[in-house]
Amino acid sequence: MLLVQQLSVNGRRDKLLPATSLQVRRGDLLLVSGTRQDQRTALALALSGRLKSSAGHVEWDGRPGIKTLRQASAVVDSPGVNEPEQHLSVRDLVTEDLSLIPRRHRGPLASKPWLKVNRFEDIAGLWTEQLPADRRIQLLTALALANPQTDLLVVDSPDRHGDPGDWLPRLEELAYDAGRPLAVVATVMSVPAGWTGPVAAIGNAASCSDGDLPPEDLPAGPLEVSTAPVSEDAK
Repeated sequence: MLLVQQLSVNGRRDKLLPATSLQVRRGDLLLVSGTRQDQRTALALALSGRLKSSAGHVEWDGRPGIKTLRQASAVVDSPGVNEPEQHLSVRDLVTEDLSLIPRRHRGPLASKPWLKVNRFEDIAGLWTEQLPADRRIQLLTALALANPQTDLLVVDSPDRHGDPGDWLPRLEELAYDAGRPLAVVATVMSVPAGWTGPVAAIGNAASCSDGDLPPEDLPAGPLEVSTAPVSEDAK
């Protein structure tokens, strides 16, 4: 389970991420709303251990720390961070992403057989910018799950590419998969109409956090963002 309590990130002038609390278990899909893209991205990166928080507490399966989060999680399609470059073909994107999987889990992965096994041969020759919204989310989440260590999937603003029908069914499918149940978090501009599953909102813990914490709990250093995979030595 992912447990987050009053997590916040300081920006240069104001809060990049106001204090936010949430939790999500394996087998659940949590939608977290926030109107600002920078805040949605900051949350996605902090939840996946790619961005150091300034205050608050986050843990995965009872274990705190960025290393634990990074080993268990994958952040998907984060704007300006790891969204696919438009000049890449799907085939090249797959080759690039598979190469980032830690060596001991990589096996004989190559783009051509991977595309065939995962049924993406029909889009292999397209540029990433040509992908329909539904195929984009299918491809990027499948690549994230090529690493068998991934148990927590954090998808950054999937609604910027299409309607809920383009991305929500895929995330539900992944969360509810009995064979490999995942904890799935998606940051969104607004919760889709008709959604009855778990929800949270960015800044939902702000009123009871920053003003009550001692100054030493609110470091104001520069942001530290990392998208590199966890090294074998770190494990």
